[in-house]
Amino acid sequence: MKKDTNIPQKISSISEFHKLLGLPKPLHPLVSLVNYADIKIPYNELPKILLLNFYKVSYMESTPERMKYGQDYYDFDEGGLSFVSPNQIISCAEIEESYSGFTLLIHPDFIRNYPLLTKMKNYGFFSYSANEALFVSDKEKQIIFSVFDNIRDELNTNIDDFSQDVVISYIEVLLNYSKRFYKRQFITRKAANTDLVVRMENI
Repeated sequence: MKKDTNIPQKISSISEFHKLLGLPKPLHPLVSLVNYADIKIPYNELPKILLLNFYKVSYMESTPERMKYGQDYYDFDEGGLSFVSPNQIISCAEIEESYSGFTLLIHPDFIRNYPLLTKMKNYGFFSYSANEALFVSDKEKQIIFSVFDNIRDELNTNIDDFSQDVVISYIEVLLNYSKRFYKRQFITRKAANTDLVVRMENI
């Protein structure tokens, strides 16, 4: 019987997600930073609809890909950041081109005993209603990548009593920068839209 491709494939753990992508086991079972270039499984062999049990923060370079998120789509023509919460359905359109970037996976258990868990709901970009990718300038991209680098370096360091605290601090820095950049994007888009209305009224 042909498998129903419209049924989401539920991924409960980060280790399970790594296995799905053909990646080695994560360095930490509850948090991982994935480089898309390391994914060896052909894109057309990956599930097209997923239901993840963890947070996912991804930066994708410019690509024709459109990712369905809830009932709408993220558009990555210019590259940008996207944010997914546990138990949100995401799906990708069929494409042949590979894309590049990074994705940060955070299981809720990793931040469960930290104030960050209760603050996650304050980051509105994790909501289905925020269906626009966060487009970042070159300068903002370097900031995001520097935080990714810090997280990767910490995950590659021997785990000690401070490892979790440090990684969570970097995650919070990443989310706060994202909040700042979203605010900038909103102001920029609002100004551009207002200018368009003025020009239409003049015409």
